[in-house]
Amino acid sequence: MSILQKITLILSIIGAINWGLIGFFQFDLVAAIFGGEDAGMARFIFILVGISGLISISILNNSRTSLEAGRSYTTNH
Repeated sequence: MSILQKITLILSIIGAINWGLIGFFQFDLVAAIFGGEDAGMARFIFILVGISGLISISILNNSRTSLEAGRSYTTNH
């Protein structure tokens, strides 16, 4: 797993936990830590989490392609 993939995974997990807290308790942890939803740092974290989600889509697609290629290789030999 590359460093970019690890960072993306960590940020995606942070985003998922934050959304869970919002859903269950109406508590935005990122906003609370960084000074509110409109604070520049909180917005920056939200942007990073969003970009990480988009990158995760390509990682998922690449891993699925790798798995399918591995399956076709093992079934042919």
